[in-house]
Formats: sequence, C-alpha cells, structure tokens
Amino acid sequence: MDQRPAVSVVVIVYNDEARLPTAVRSVLEQTLRSVEVVIVDDHSTDGSYEVAARLAAEHPDRVRAYRLPENSGGCGAPRNAGIRETRGEYVVFLDSDDVLERNACRNLLEAAESTGADLVSGLCVRVHVDTRNRKEVPWYPWLYTRTRTLDSVSELPDLLVYDTLSTNKCYRRDFLVEGGLLFPVGIHYEDLFFSAQAYAAARRIALIPNRVYDWNVAEKAQAKSISNRRAEIANFAHRMEIHRRVDRLLAGQGMAELKFHKDVKFLKHDLVLHLRDLPFRDAAYRQEFAGLARAYLASIDPAAYDEVEPIHAVCAYLLRMGDWDNLLPAVDTLTNRDKVSAPLVERDGRIYWCAEHLDAPGEEGEFARRILDVTELGYHARPVRKLFLRNELTEYEESGRGGVRLAGRVTNPLGVVPPGARLSASLEFYARRPGVRFQTFRVPVATIRHDGPYITWRADADISRTLRPLGIVDAVWDVRLHLDVDGERTTSRLTAAEPGLAGGELPVRPRLTRLVGDRVEPQISARGHLAFRLVPDKKATVLVTRGLQGAPGRLAKSGYRKAKALRKKATSGDAKIRLYREVFQRMPKQRRLVVFESHLGRQYSDSPRAIYEEMRRQGLDFEAVWSYTGRPEGFPADATLVRRWSLPYLRALARAEFWIDNQSFPLKLTKRPGTTYLQTWHGSALKRMGFDEPGWKLKSRAEQAEQQRTLDRFDHFLIRSEHDVRTLAKAFRLREKVLLRVGYPRNDALVRARETDRADQRARLTAELGIPEISAIPADKKVLLYAPTFRHQGQRRFALPFDVERFAETFGDEYVLLVRAHYLNHVVLPPSVRGRVVDVSDHHDVTPVLALADALITDYSSVMFDYALLDRPMFFFTYDYEEYVHEGRGTYFDLLERAPGPIVRTEEELHAVLRDSSLDEQTLKYAAARDRFTAAFGEYDKGTAARSVVDQFFSEWRRK
Repeated sequence: MDQRPAVSVVVIVYNDEARLPTAVRSVLEQTLRSVEVVIVDDHSTDGSYEVAARLAAEHPDRVRAYRLPENSGGCGAPRNAGIRETRGEYVVFLDSDDVLERNACRNLLEAAESTGADLVSGLCVRVHVDTRNRKEVPWYPWLYTRTRTLDSVSELPDLLVYDTLSTNKCYRRDFLVEGGLLFPVGIHYEDLFFSAQAYAAARRIALIPNRVYDWNVAEKAQAKSISNRRAEIANFAHRMEIHRRVDRLLAGQGMAELKFHKDVKFLKHDLVLHLRDLPFRDAAYRQEFAGLARAYLASIDPAAYDEVEPIHAVCAYLLRMGDWDNLLPAVDTLTNRDKVSAPLVERDGRIYWCAEHLDAPGEEGEFARRILDVTELGYHARPVRKLFLRNELTEYEESGRGGVRLAGRVTNPLGVVPPGARLSASLEFYARRPGVRFQTFRVPVATIRHDGPYITWRADADISRTLRPLGIVDAVWDVRLHLDVDGERTTSRLTAAEPGLAGGELPVRPRLTRLVGDRVEPQISARGHLAFRLVPDKKATVLVTRGLQGAPGRLAKSGYRKAKALRKKATSGDAKIRLYREVFQRMPKQRRLVVFESHLGRQYSDSPRAIYEEMRRQGLDFEAVWSYTGRPEGFPADATLVRRWSLPYLRALARAEFWIDNQSFPLKLTKRPGTTYLQTWHGSALKRMGFDEPGWKLKSRAEQAEQQRTLDRFDHFLIRSEHDVRTLAKAFRLREKVLLRVGYPRNDALVRARETDRADQRARLTAELGIPEISAIPADKKVLLYAPTFRHQGQRRFALPFDVERFAETFGDEYVLLVRAHYLNHVVLPPSVRGRVVDVSDHHDVTPVLALADALITDYSSVMFDYALLDRPMFFFTYDYEEYVHEGRGTYFDLLERAPGPIVRTEEELHAVLRDSSLDEQTLKYAAARDRFTAAFGEYDKGTAARSVVDQFFSEWRRK
C-alpha cells in the first residue's frame, strides 16, 4: 500500500484460529476503503498465526501479520506491538472474537476529521452469540444518545467511569505515539488504564451515536475470558492495582475530582462483581480478597457511600470492617435484591442492618450509623406475607436410600413473626423450566419453631419417592419453603451459604426411563439457592445427544419451539384482542351484568365502589364483576373477581350490559352496541388534561383520532361542576348529551360527614379503616392528612418534601399526621414517628380518610376539591409551584389566587402556619374562601349522586 491508509485496525489474536477470519473480514468489508489490518498473534499454540499469514498473503496490500516471540498472557503487549506497526493516521483496536460494524471506520474517521478530536468513541453492543436470538445489549447507551464534542473528559465524568473499553474508539496515531500512550503489560484490565490515559490526555473527545463495535459474548463458553475468571484471586488483585494506577494518573493530571465519580462506580459495580462470588469461595480466598479490598476501600471518599444503593454501601462497609457474619447475608441481598437477609435492629427510631459497629466511638460510629441505616428500604413497614426472607440451609445429610435431611433457619427481621404465632411449613420441589412444570411435589416440615431472630426448621424428604422427573427436559429441580404464620404465607428459597455443604447423589425414578438418568445431585444456583440436577447416564447421554442432533431431535425441538411460540402468541395482547372481538363480542349479551373497575383495577374504591354499594343497599338483582390488578384482597366478597386482562375479564366486558369505571377500561377494547359505559372519572382538574395537554397537541392526526375513539366510548360522564364542563368535558371533546350533572358518588359520604357529629363520626371511621395506629389516636389529638399529587422521580418511592421526624417531634403532642401517597408512588416512614405519623397509602378508599381528617395538607392533588365539601381547614404546600405549573402540563386556573387556605412554599412556612394559628382560627379565617371554592368546583355534589345514578339507570332491576 503506497498511500498512507486513513485507518489502521489492530487485530489481536491468541488461539482463536476459527474466529479470526470473521474479525478480519469485518475490517476488509468496511465502507471506508482506506483501511489496513495489522494482525498481532500473541504466540498462539494453535493455527492462529498460520491463518493470519494466509490472510496477509491473500490481501498483501491491506493485511499484515506479526507474531510475538513469546506469549504475553494478556492484551497489552500485542496491542502495543500493533501500534508500532500501524501506518494509518488513525488507529482502531479489534479482538479476534469480535467484529466491527460495516460503517464503523467511516463514521469514526468523519467525526475525527470534522472535530479535530484526538479520540472518537462510538456505541458498542454486546451480542450474546449463544442465545437463540443473539440478544443484543448496548454498552452504556446513555453516553451515545447524540453527537457531542468535549474539550475535556471532566465535562462528562461518566465517560471515563463507565466506558472503559479501548475497542469502540478511534485514536489519532500521532496522539498515541507522541503521548507515549501504551497498554500496561503483565496485568489484566489493561483497557481500564489505557482508556483513562487516553481520556485524560485528549485535548478533544468526540462521541457519536453510531454503532461501531460488536462485542461477542459467549456466556456458556468453557474457557472464560480473563476478566471473567473471578474465581482466581489474582484477577481481583489485578483489578485493584489498575484502580490504584488510574487514581495516581488522575491525581497527576490534576483531575482528582473525577476520582469521586470513579469511587461511586467502584462501590456499585466493580466491587459488586466480586462480592457476588464470595458465597462460592473458601475461607482462604475470602480472607485474601478482604485484605486486597480493604486496602483499596480505605482510599474511597466516604461521601461516595451516599451515592449508591443502601445494600451496596452496607456490603462495602462490612467488608471494610471484616465482619463476615453480617457481610455474607448482605451479599445474599445484593444478589437477590428483594431478599431480607438480616434480622435487623431498631434503635432510636431508625432501622439498621445490624447492631455491631453502631456504638463505635466518634466519627467511626457516626459513619457506621449512616451506612448501616436501611430505614428507607421500608422493611419495617411490610407484613410477613410481603417479605422475601433469607432461609439459610444449615444441614444437608443423606438419611437412608434416597432420603435427605434438610434443616435451615429463616431470618425473622424485627420480630415480624411473633413468638406466639402459629407456624407450619412445607417444602416444595418444582421443575425450573416453566414450560415443563407439569407437577410439583410437597413435603411437610416436621419441626419448626421460633428461635429469636430466626425461625428454625427441619424436614426429611424421601427424594427417591418424592421427585419424579420426566427426564432430559426437566433436568433441574428447585426447592422452596412455604412458611405459614397465623394464616399468612411467605415463601423463601434455600440458601447454601457455605461451599461444600450439600453433596452426594440420590436415586430417583424418572417417568420416561431410567436410561436418561436415575440419580440426582444437589447443586447451587448462580443466586446461591439449593437445587437438584438429574445426573445423566453417560452412555444414554451420548445416545440422547446424538438423537437431539439428528433429524428426529431437530424435528422434536422444532415442534417444541413452534408449540411454545404458538402458546405465547395465543396469550399475547394482540391475540386476546382478536379473541375479544371475534369470539366474546359475538356471544349473547348478558342482561344485568355490570363490570366495575377503579384506578385500572388497583383499588376497590372511588365512585364505582359507591355506585356498587348503593346497588347492593337497594337490593337490586344484578351480577357484579370487579376487576383487580395484583392481589384480590380488599375487593368485595359478594362479587365475581377477575384479573385485569385475563380471559374472564375480557369475556365479562364483551358481554356486559354496563361498564362502570373511573379512569379507562383498556383503550383497544371496543364497546359493543347495547353496552352502556358510565365514566365516573376520578377528580376535577387543576392541571390540563386530554387534548389540552401540550403533548397531545403535538400528536399526529391519526394518534389524536385513535385517542378520540377511546373517549367516544363514554355514554355518560359524571360532572360535579360547570368547571368540569369547561375543562374535562372540553379536553375530552365530549358531547353535551353525554354529561351527567349529578356530582361524584364517592363524595356522598363527605357531604353527609359535614353534618354528622364529629365524635361519633371519628369512632365509626377508625373502626371502618381498621388501621391499629389510627384506632389508637387519643381523642384530644387532631388529625392532619398530607395527600400530595403524583410525583415522577424515576422510582416509585416518594420522598417527602419535609423532615417527617422533625414534624413529629414538633407537632406530635397536638396532631397525628396521616400520609396518603398517590397510588403510583410509595412512601416509607421511619419507626421513630410511629404513633405520630401513619402511612394510609395502602387503604383502597381515600374517602373515609378524608372524612377522618380535621385538616388537609396538599399541593395540587384533586383531593382538594373533595375535601372542600367538609368545610374544614386546608393548607397548600406548593414547594415546587413554578416547576409544576410552567414546566409541566400547565393549569386551568391560578391556585395561588383561588386556594381556600394558606399557601406555604417552604417547610419553615408550613411549621409557622401550624404553630401560629389553631385549626379553629383557620376555619374562621378562610370560611368565605372555602364557600366560594365549593360553589365553583362542587356545585352538583349534594350527597345524592349514587342514588341518582342507580335510580336513573338501574331502578327496573329492583327485586319484586
């Protein structure tokens, strides 16, 4: 090649003769022709160099091949050798088992030349080649959402912290040579250090959103890549040394501020990779690992612990302290994120992972309490049925032919299982592959007892009689324990915390034939749980394997895949919609069948509930169906309950005479002629809705038409004020004849409550709610309700905008605060506020909670319109008003002008208004404003809405 190539691609290879040609071909077939290939063989023992030499001979003007005199044991030496041999203006690195995207060199080169960047980086995609569909996972794609140019990596620290690959990048050769940038030799994780050098030295960095590199990943490969050999302690030692080198580099380059970002990533990624393997390692490995880790953890900025998830911080801290008794359970939670692995401890109103270290003197004790505080995880607020508990296997012993004795201890966090609870349990064995899970087998647990921070158990299982696999297709069987506590069930897996605890083989009788295997052996899953694997007969395995690879096997596998695909297709959303339209809607309509739904099936609440209960109160003759999502607890026992989107749900909707809901039945389900849809809706509007939302105005005509078709399903839309007519009705483009000016049935109870004696009402409501903390509220304390609107924070947990512990300390003698998060949010209260602040978010119906409250604190929630009917004080905590109004959807009116109560913008202002005036004073001060507010937004709420709806539509169903 006489002319200097634009790009040189260095391809390194070691014992990979089969895949090398594919990698080289991906370079030769680039759309950019001015590309050369420099192959460097790391002294392979197979035919890799001969293949490289042949490729060079076939393409003498584009491919050159070199061989190192001895194997270097890593990627650094061959890449450095490749850099020396390149002739291009730019250099790209490629591993022999990966490929370049066809336009990679062109896109990288164009970005480099147009920006003058020393380094250009593009999107890498991990391709899982041993999956049937070659699953693709982009590598940190948020870094590559758009083209951007950086004058320093400090402008985007995540680039240095996360994208540490050398292979999805293009480097100006002079930049590498003049800067002396080389890969470290004789140590693994060389990419991490080389990339850090390049990022730190580059005067300009360009990022492009184009896919440039396919990283082929073979999870089932017999020979693990160097970086994945985590069972070797040297692997971790190399990682620690590379991290130390990068830290020194950043400090030397005056980029010490980047180390903090790197510390955060180390705690939540690098360290986690190795921590997850600890339960499978022996004591010697663990001790050596701990020594290496502790030395590096000492250099981590303590503030970095606050930037990671609590369990990441807990594990790192316990490792640093060498506390193995508490660390290994913490690692179990790290691997199984929802599992509660420690007994926990409550102290001073906070929940801690363990009691150890909390009493350390001075700053060390403060740091321990900060890190080990897991209050925000909300373990203390969950009943036993909602807890996934660690169940440590403590004994595994063969007992007679085919029998095994199992024993374990289930974590009892914070004594959620009380000493006097009725306990029973059973072990369940089930095939891991769901498609062949035709039968499960259960064994009763003979001994189970309360043992302080644990529930201990012991059971004898006759595996030879209990376990009856088919063979081949259900080779792996998992085990779980069902623990019943006073009638409530929690299910756990059996965790093998120590290597070598379970071993040996047990005889079984497969249902097909003993030739496929007549023994099982215990094995530990990747998540640390006990399972049993069918041990195949060696001769039978050869025959079976040969059969599976032959024509009959291919036919059987093809048939199985087709059947599986057909079943998936038959239960898909599109198939259900076709079934709904083509089958269910052609069935005869069922007279007096009414389908009720509230908040997309999440609750038994709101106006649909009020109408349903009025129909029952009047003794109407009808069949009621309620839809639910999740668990059916709390829904009426005298109705048929159907899971939302299930076939019974679709059949009921297709045949119903009436639909009644407050949000929307599935948008793609058309309503048949003759079915009446009563849309009760769920609140008057402050924020813009429907076609008034800015986002909907930008939709295409087709999208708007589709939305309108779903809204046109409403035969009647309940209205509680002319404000609803001007806002909701207009935004949904509803016709006048659809509007039903009767008020909200859910608010009938609030209108009645306004005229009811408060003392009698409070006793009745506390009994109705059935919440012990509410029942215990002293009569001399007032009840405040905090009910904010929905907040999208990237997670379901809602962070209260004020210090709830301070609130309880300040006002706990005078008030009890009820917190009602939006049903799409979730809030966790610390134990320190117990009895003074109560979470009522899980209670389906907000109406009795509103009626119980002596005053309301809200922001923009539509509960303000309902609560106004009670004529009680309201406080508006609008701490983010400008953001909510101007950066969100916008509002129909200015709340600051029309709020029937004080507006507060800060926590201090909220405290001041509660401290400086009584509720009675607030009642008098804002009486006129509340009257105006109620008249404007609740003029049709007269307390008769439910009866009016029932009389108008269902009166003929009264029993004769």
